[in-house]
Amino acid sequence: MAREYLKKATLTARSDAADVSATVQGILDDIEAGGDAKALEYAAKFDKYDGPTLMSDAEIEAACAQVPEKLKADIRFAHDNVRRFAEAQKSTMTDVEVEVVPGLIAGQKVIPVDAAGCYVPGGRYSHIASAIMTVTTAKVAGCKHITACSPPRPGVGIAPAIVYAAKVCGADAILAMGGVQAVASMAFGLHGLPKANILVGPGNQFVAEAKRILYGRVGIDMIAGPTDSLVLADGAADPEIVAADLVGQAEHGYNSPVWLVTDSRDLAETVMARVPALIADLPELNRQNAEAAWRDYAEVILCADREEMAATSDEYAPEHLTVQAEDLDWWLGRLSCYGSLFLGEETTVAFGDKASGTNHVLPTSRAATYTGGLSVHKYMKIVTWQRATRTGARDVAIATARISRLEGMEGHARTADIRLAKYFPGENFDLSAEG
Repeated sequence: MAREYLKKATLTARSDAADVSATVQGILDDIEAGGDAKALEYAAKFDKYDGPTLMSDAEIEAACAQVPEKLKADIRFAHDNVRRFAEAQKSTMTDVEVEVVPGLIAGQKVIPVDAAGCYVPGGRYSHIASAIMTVTTAKVAGCKHITACSPPRPGVGIAPAIVYAAKVCGADAILAMGGVQAVASMAFGLHGLPKANILVGPGNQFVAEAKRILYGRVGIDMIAGPTDSLVLADGAADPEIVAADLVGQAEHGYNSPVWLVTDSRDLAETVMARVPALIADLPELNRQNAEAAWRDYAEVILCADREEMAATSDEYAPEHLTVQAEDLDWWLGRLSCYGSLFLGEETTVAFGDKASGTNHVLPTSRAATYTGGLSVHKYMKIVTWQRATRTGARDVAIATARISRLEGMEGHARTADIRLAKYFPGENFDLSAEG
């Protein structure tokens, strides 16, 4: 049978990109021209915070002292898991050296960027885990300087748990600033900070747009949209757990899509009947987000079999993909488009979001068709080098001269010619483009 939509989204997760882009571009231009003073002006306007911007060691220690010991232990646990996974990822990137042809050696060298800027959201929720995910991976990569920034709360500053997480994970500086002004401060090297080579971390549509505009001048992890999640579940899945997982992700925001793809009508109908009660039981803000997300963006799709389910999932290319179905190894081998995969009911997206070790900064809006999420690799440059003996350069120079002339690039050809004339005087080479 063809896919059947038991619930179809009425809206898609898009913002008014043109208006946002114009606003963000204006702020970036103002701050680049006005420097520290203009960034602080925008911070006062949007953050409504008049405390210290760049936190001192004493201020950091004072904030850390406010964090309960149990939460500190949880943060250290999550940091250790993320660090170990990042170290394992880094071990897959190695320097390479190979003799391409006799006498010509080419190589690969892996070099971390110097400075990273890590954005940690602090608006609706205090994203402690985002500090862990972004700062830890930058530290493991070997970045020489890491700035963590987060929106301060009026009269309070950055949430103490975020400060503690940033410090434990290795931040060299903590900037009490949010929004476009924080992104600009890191990119332009304001407030005594080095210019960031890469900007990472989730944020609202203004933060995401600022990163998009600055991309090219600096690197970014990805261009992010609203978070999204898909659950693949067969008839053997527990509908209560499936429903809870959908609701858990819907609370991210009013425009955060959640999708259920299944080959069991009974499971689908049971989940759809259960979700509203689970949403109603959430705290008010969470409930408002989840209600809107489920009402306007959620979909429930009935498929003929697991192959159609997998094909549907790959088409949606979700940020988070959960499989609650039999034969998990089949799904692991078959699925190819997702930001992060959670196999079996014993794991869930929230584990990856907070503490299991894999990163939660992931591709959204179908970007998983071409990229993965934030990892230690994002902070690493893979560069190449080569050296040659004169004999090893001979055939390469001949081929280079001929190809260059065929392309019409005579200057390129002559850089090969001059070496052949110097290294092999008296030899006649056919260096023309024609055969």
